[in-house]
Amino acid sequence: MVTAFPLFILVGTAIAFMFPEPFIPLTDYINIFLMIIMFAMGLTLTIPDFKVVARRPTPVLIGVVAQFVIMPLLAIGVAKLLGLNPALAVGLLMLGSVPGGTSSNVITFLAKGDVALSVAMTSVSTLVSPIMTPALMLLLAGTRTEVDGWGMALSLVQTVLLPVIGGLVIRYVANRVVDKVSAVLPWVSILGIGGVVFGAVAANAERLAQVGLIVFGAVLLHNVLGYVLGYVTGRLFRLPETSNRTMAVEIGTQSAGLASGMSARFFSPEAALPGAVAAVMHNITGAVYVAITRRFPLPEEKITAQPERDEKVTVA
Repeated sequence: MVTAFPLFILVGTAIAFMFPEPFIPLTDYINIFLMIIMFAMGLTLTIPDFKVVARRPTPVLIGVVAQFVIMPLLAIGVAKLLGLNPALAVGLLMLGSVPGGTSSNVITFLAKGDVALSVAMTSVSTLVSPIMTPALMLLLAGTRTEVDGWGMALSLVQTVLLPVIGGLVIRYVANRVVDKVSAVLPWVSILGIGGVVFGAVAANAERLAQVGLIVFGAVLLHNVLGYVLGYVTGRLFRLPETSNRTMAVEIGTQSAGLASGMSARFFSPEAALPGAVAAVMHNITGAVYVAITRRFPLPEEKITAQPERDEKVTVA
């Protein structure tokens, strides 16, 4: 899925950019697409996922707080560094203020991180987003851009919180049925993200042709710095290496579809571009991150490998 997702979004984005007219009507259904994405995410969650929070609250708390501090501040810094116009700057800030992306769980697994911690962080950041995202936007963008904080909070409750909880409840009462369709759920989310992203690109095709390069640069810099500072955060708090790898992914990877949809609804179509670009970029950088981390064995893997080498020496 890590390969198929960016490929689907990349090809669809290219088509929407070259032939925008058929995709523009998708912008009328942003909320529906967001609800589909979050409902599918809720169906993938289980009660044991939340038991991780109770058993190991410290790393979850560190990760979620770090995410909602590091990524918004990075967005402001990158916007100023690259001289983004107000619309793109607020779109990048929205990208930095939304919860973690669902693809982060897959990336964490492939990078040999702590998957349970990843799922817990994604879940908690999603559940608190109706409070945190509007608060961050009001605090950091409210002085330069009019922010409808209450409207944003209400929208996040409707499009994020309720669908996730609804999916979680259905998973609890009909677990066996959901298990049978679980393989399809990631693709449901991907189609929902495509609906948001393709509409945003189509509505802004002309503008994207003018600012595309700087948007790609801003999103890439924001994402990569998030990975670096996320990993450093884990090291500073002396967490295990698996947790450090997870922190990097969870802090650096945002819910791009949600960012694009919220930006288009509450600010402008142009503000949705950073989120649309991130839907592709985050998964490409995630694949690169996996390739890098898998070159470095975990400490426990080194310990396991050492006796094997010693045994070979003894036999020789």
